[in-house]
Amino acid sequence: MKRKQSIESVRWDLALRYRLIETVAWWEGRLTTNHLMQSFGISRQQASKDINTYISEHAPKNLEYDKHLKGYVPSRRFQPLFIDDSASAYLHLLNQNHERAPHIEGLALAYAHTEVLGVPDRSVRPEVLRPLLKACREGRRLECEYVSFTTPDGETRLIAPHTLVYTGMRWHVRAYCEKNRDFRDFVLSRFRGIPELMDDHSEYDREQDAGWVSQVPVLIEPDSRLKPEQRAIIEADYGMLDGRLIIETRGALVQYVLQRYQIDPTKVHAKATAQQIVVTNLEELQPWLYH
Repeated sequence: MKRKQSIESVRWDLALRYRLIETVAWWEGRLTTNHLMQSFGISRQQASKDINTYISEHAPKNLEYDKHLKGYVPSRRFQPLFIDDSASAYLHLLNQNHERAPHIEGLALAYAHTEVLGVPDRSVRPEVLRPLLKACREGRRLECEYVSFTTPDGETRLIAPHTLVYTGMRWHVRAYCEKNRDFRDFVLSRFRGIPELMDDHSEYDREQDAGWVSQVPVLIEPDSRLKPEQRAIIEADYGMLDGRLIIETRGALVQYVLQRYQIDPTKVHAKATAQQIVVTNLEELQPWLYH
């Protein structure tokens, strides 16, 4: 308990440095002051102090100095305190920092053998995002110009935003729409002009958004048409337990979960090897699917 309290009291800037210390030591096998210097723009003296403080105050058994390698290496008793040492966490780090990491000693080595597919974000203008953020924080109504397939020339909407959502491909805002008298998703790249904050607050917030507060499980299994040995491969690919992957999500996000897994709830591919996975509780999910 004492160790946990000491970690929680660490300043956020130091915690970031300690995270890098553990990440580089654990995954790259050698940590030097250069890693901290290049990542945070600090002096060698400060970097050395950070490493020594990490060892003396938080993890005395995690690192050992190797004179041959001229750097710190993880000990056999290494237990991370500031990072998740799972492979997925490290791969996520590579994905997040694919532009910056090649310039950081150690991580640059990993990037020499890593390629990340860059998907450009859809156009989101700052003058649209800033009032949306303010409306979300303060529960304010917002007047905006919005285009859609049904109104390509745009129309004025009065909305009450409550949450920004990233689906993996685009950003949208979840908001109450006074025109439709319901909560809807508004794609950020489809706002036109500059949204105007209203003086009054909305009576509709996220707690009244049934799609947002409803927790829904999405149950995914290998296509039953696959051979047992093929099903076993799919189960391992997706980390399924007992032949099933359970994804807990919000009702309003069910459609996006299916899109991320490339599942079309209205179609079944003729080839099981192309379909690979299916949703087994589609009937339960129907209220949350777009028709």
